[in-house]
Amino acid sequence: MVRSVPGWLRVAAIVFIAATLIVLLAPLIVVIGASVSESQFISFPPQNFSLRWYAAVLSSSAYLSAALISLQIALAVTVTATLVGGAAAIALHRRQLPGSEVLATLFLSPLVLPTIIYAIGMLMFWSATFGPVSPVVLWLGHSVIALPYVVRTTLAVLSESDPALEEAARTMGANRLQRLWLVVVPQCLPGLAAGAFFAFNISFDEAVLSLFLRKPGLTTLPVQIYGQLEFSPDPSVAAVSSLMIAITVVLILVIDRMLGLKRVASV
Repeated sequence: MVRSVPGWLRVAAIVFIAATLIVLLAPLIVVIGASVSESQFISFPPQNFSLRWYAAVLSSSAYLSAALISLQIALAVTVTATLVGGAAAIALHRRQLPGSEVLATLFLSPLVLPTIIYAIGMLMFWSATFGPVSPVVLWLGHSVIALPYVVRTTLAVLSESDPALEEAARTMGANRLQRLWLVVVPQCLPGLAAGAFFAFNISFDEAVLSLFLRKPGLTTLPVQIYGQLEFSPDPSVAAVSSLMIAITVVLILVIDRMLGLKRVASV
């Protein structure tokens, strides 16, 4: 017979969940609240309601230029990480590569390597081998740290896929390329979509790598935010942060519309 859950345990669980939600959502509420304040300084609760800082951000050449650079790099990283990570996950799942277990560990290793260590190493290696940093090195660096997420999500989907579908396609006369494109890739789609979402957000929000691999004229949005906080903090920083939160929410809604959030979240 199943024993009922004690009342004190239910209360403790509710308190824990509420505390977790507060810790997660309170910073976002503070940031959004500070972004609509008329005050010249970051403050919460907001002093009157105003969208002046959003207007200041959208008319600032420094913020717009940094946002454009971040967007270009994030899109390039998303395409690269999705293609390379998806192909690697399919090959690893089929165990068609020699030393597939070692390769799987190698692909996932950026998850455990501190970003600052990787950034310093990447800067030293690139400077000694190729010279000054450029958007290319920023794209490569972001792709490396985003790649594990695509590999992991795609492998998770493939682990639950039905191998009989590909075998049935082979029996019906489909060649290897047709089986890959018409059977395997559709099965991988939720994992690829989730991995692409993570890759874009990681690249767009990455600050450590961008800080070490920057040069004049190559300032991403997170680095611009850090610079603004260091030298002249004002609510425009909160406005930019709120816009970045809005972008993430829009991406989640797009994935929910295209694939279904429950399907992607189950990866």
